[in-house]
Amino acid sequence: MAAPASAACCAPIAREPISESDAAEAAVLLKAVADPVRLRLLSMIGSHAGGEACVCDLTPVFDLTAPTISHHLKILRTAGLIDGERRGTWVYYRIIPETVNKLGALFAPLGEVTPASDGPFALSS
Repeated sequence: MAAPASAACCAPIAREPISESDAAEAAVLLKAVADPVRLRLLSMIGSHAGGEACVCDLTPVFDLTAPTISHHLKILRTAGLIDGERRGTWVYYRIIPETVNKLGALFAPLGEVTPASDGPFALSS
């Protein structure tokens, strides 16, 4: 029996058990964003004017050393969530939408629930 049209867009987690390979791929992404610094970096890069942010704009925001920030950026980059381009002395980072969308797609069916809160994690219907 075919899935209803509304279920066609739904994430594997809510539609059917996730495969071993898909779970392994998703775990890499989830581990990468499971750190508050990395989650903030991803958000700062994605919301920065022009869709990219210079490491020189990111580092001063945190009470961390530049090598620590570089380590976090490397984890995001290795996971495929961001990409970077060196321009002179600085590296400019941008989100890779296809990969970030995979994170959202895992839990997309949960977006059908209307939460009581309208905070930053509120899900739209």
